[in-house]
Amino acid sequence: MKDQKIDSEHIPTVSVFRFLANASKIVKNPLPFHHTNFKTKGDTFRLQLGFANTVIFSRDPNFARYALQKNQRNYTKSKIQTEDLRKYVGKGLLTSEGELWKTQRRLIQPAFHKKQLELLLDTVLIAIQTELTNIISNRPIDIFPIFNDLAFQTVAKALFKSEIDDTVIRRLQYITEEAQNMLVKELRQPFKSWYFKYGGLIKKHVALTQEARGILKLLVKERIDSRQRQDDLLDMLLDARYEDGTAMEEEQLIDEILILFVAGHETTSNALTFTLELLARHPEVQEKVYEEYAFAKANTDNIIGFIKGCEYTKQVMEEAMRLYPPAYFIDRVNYEDDEFEGKSYKKGSNLLFSIIEIHKHPDFWKDPERFNPERFADNAGMKHKAYFPFGAGPRMCIGNNFAMYEMILAITEVIKTYRILPKDSPIEIKPLITLKPKNAILEFELR
Repeated sequence: MKDQKIDSEHIPTVSVFRFLANASKIVKNPLPFHHTNFKTKGDTFRLQLGFANTVIFSRDPNFARYALQKNQRNYTKSKIQTEDLRKYVGKGLLTSEGELWKTQRRLIQPAFHKKQLELLLDTVLIAIQTELTNIISNRPIDIFPIFNDLAFQTVAKALFKSEIDDTVIRRLQYITEEAQNMLVKELRQPFKSWYFKYGGLIKKHVALTQEARGILKLLVKERIDSRQRQDDLLDMLLDARYEDGTAMEEEQLIDEILILFVAGHETTSNALTFTLELLARHPEVQEKVYEEYAFAKANTDNIIGFIKGCEYTKQVMEEAMRLYPPAYFIDRVNYEDDEFEGKSYKKGSNLLFSIIEIHKHPDFWKDPERFNPERFADNAGMKHKAYFPFGAGPRMCIGNNFAMYEMILAITEVIKTYRILPKDSPIEIKPLITLKPKNAILEFELR
């Protein structure tokens, strides 16, 4: 009789030899390799990276929801965020765990309630309109740098409103992106870890982030000394109080601001770029967005009313994030042994949930490769069991409403002014820490 324990622990394994044979392709783009493994091994498989080094990949949405929501207390983020990223951005919401995370989430959550975000929309819209003047019509341009600047400017203005000048914003953006690029090198080239450490590269980038902290401390001090309210995110963070009535200490406040810069700009710029790429390939959808914009604009006199009137545009964004989720993997490590649907996971297992595979799983989506915004009609997005654009459970992205407001405004601002000329070549991707667009060359003409 078979040992039931051995049966339940059995997870299909991809050998280290297969991994090494595909190593050069994996460095460039690991997604085709993982897709082949999912097709041949099933929705959950183990990848052997070395003698005792394994990663478990899963595209099972039920398992993902179990780890992220139903049994989330037994799962923590991996060291990529809790250690590697932390050295550049500190102990904020994105990189903290346990009691610190719970305390900070409880403290900061009210600042991201929809009613509070409505106070920021005028500032967000002005930042968007300013950056979109960089679109040049009637010639091919790479749209990603424009959206990258737009997303960073939007976060900066939402935090500091009008008192932060462009020179400071550009410096903060440079430092943020340099730190992220350094982290990518560390993760993609672990065999160079000695060089990064002893060659001074890590030290150089940590010093850059210390410069950013100094800039932010000065901005915070100027706000406090001015005794003038701006009703921006900084005021909301300064107003926040713990249960004992105390405010955040300066270092913790700076950590949270740095996290907002990191988490609030790259994923948004990725999503916006992929959306415009899709609209270029679907001119009929583009025209529906324009018609909805014109109708919503004519029937409301405030920004939040306008956003609520752009339901189809919201569906377009949701479908774009289904096909090209910026956070295309979610990592977790289990504290204790666990079991899910007949498979056992020893404590300390490295789990990677492939969000891009879940979003295209043929068992959960009809015509999964097809761009079809109508699949998200009637607010179907966050209700779908296989949809995780902002994560799930208690650690779901705190800025999801802010991001959706910003993206709807950005897309409608583009489409009201320009028509994106048709394009039929495949959309190119660059999977790094987030799923980034590659060669997003589009051409615009004035309407």
